[in-house]
Amino acid sequence: MRNKLWTLLLFTIILTVIMAGCSEKSNNEKASSNEKKDEKVTLKFLTHGNETSYNWTNTIPAFEEKYPNIKIDVVVLSEKGDTQEAIQKLDLAAASGEQMDILMFSDPAMYAQRVGMGMAAPIDEFIKKDGYKVTEEYKVDTQIDGKYYALPGKFNPWYVLLNKDHIQAAGLEVPKDWTWDEFMEYAKKMTKDGHYGTYFHGPQNGGWMEFMKLALASEPDNTEFIKADGKSNLDNPLFKKTLEMRLKMEKDDKSAVPYTDILSQKLHYRNQFFNQDSSSILIGSWMNTELGGTDQFPLNFNVAVAPYPKNEKSDKGGYTPVTTDYMSVAANSKYKKEAYTFIRWYTTEGQIVQGKSIPSWSKVSENDLSGIVDKILSGTNNPEKVDKESLLNVLKNAKSSKIISPVSYQSEIYKVINEEYEKLIFGKQDVDKTIKVSQERVQEIIDNNK
Repeated sequence: MRNKLWTLLLFTIILTVIMAGCSEKSNNEKASSNEKKDEKVTLKFLTHGNETSYNWTNTIPAFEEKYPNIKIDVVVLSEKGDTQEAIQKLDLAAASGEQMDILMFSDPAMYAQRVGMGMAAPIDEFIKKDGYKVTEEYKVDTQIDGKYYALPGKFNPWYVLLNKDHIQAAGLEVPKDWTWDEFMEYAKKMTKDGHYGTYFHGPQNGGWMEFMKLALASEPDNTEFIKADGKSNLDNPLFKKTLEMRLKMEKDDKSAVPYTDILSQKLHYRNQFFNQDSSSILIGSWMNTELGGTDQFPLNFNVAVAPYPKNEKSDKGGYTPVTTDYMSVAANSKYKKEAYTFIRWYTTEGQIVQGKSIPSWSKVSENDLSGIVDKILSGTNNPEKVDKESLLNVLKNAKSSKIISPVSYQSEIYKVINEEYEKLIFGKQDVDKTIKVSQERVQEIIDNNK
């Protein structure tokens, strides 16, 4: 009997020790979990954006107040906002193995090339967990080869700036939706009293090639000279349409500033528009900060804004070349979840806090958008001369086409198309020969780079 009691007592003691150990382990695990939950991390954010243009002083504290466990260390790679200087320093930091958590790229070429170099991490798992579609949530599609490596920040669509006084003098109304044919008709009717209906700032020395793909850029996809599969897109009827438009407007309608004048006089779109030498210009909405005139370019007329023209009346419309900031999570970051938390916040409510640009976030309310536009225009000399309603209409409805990753030999392609266009506009060859020779030369470049 005594042996049974001792056995029972020993069993009870062992069981108590085991239970106590389990309880202590559980408490330790909970404590460890809480410590991890309360762990503060500091993220390195490398950007070309300086304080003047991006208002980090107010933006970053707003994020840190909402997410107190995440601190953001902003590393401005170029105090003057020079994107080329910034990308060189970014590449050097990556090669040196420095801490990088959040990256900002200023254009699709920089973005796509760094994705190809393995610098940015895919963020699809975070997007899926948050339960949204990028194409519905944002106006810029940042997908590359079926994956997302960035969310878009600001939203700078191209649009048509109009001299509203010239529009009214020609008996026209500010268009809210129009085609390239209507754009050409407007330019023709506004060409009088010593000024042209429109001005095209490119191509020039292989640059400003947006002016060589006018009709292409009105489409939701397939908007580049090289398609996503690496094949030439110069057989696209919309490339031919662009050439025909440029030729007709300059040679037949005489509604566009002659290409020879652009080159010989080194003309610039700002002078052309603000000096009223041209009634309209196709340009990016980085011009928002100048629409009401500046000390350098005073505004002595009323300005309106029209959307980028579409190809057919039945087309959905709204598609236009767009510039944005591509916000990425660095591939070598140890804090990818936290870095994603920041870029998601920054590309949504953070854009409103920043108050410097129009956001790509499609959920921005009309009141927020109107307030941002008011703030931007208030920095100009004569905001009252800007047709704000027309500007808001364009900004609300504009959207970007699908990104096609740039090829490494892009500049060679641009140079060829520029050269063949000059032969066309100088009367040395017709449209069909321009396309034929361009296709042959571009195909040779593609073959040489396989």
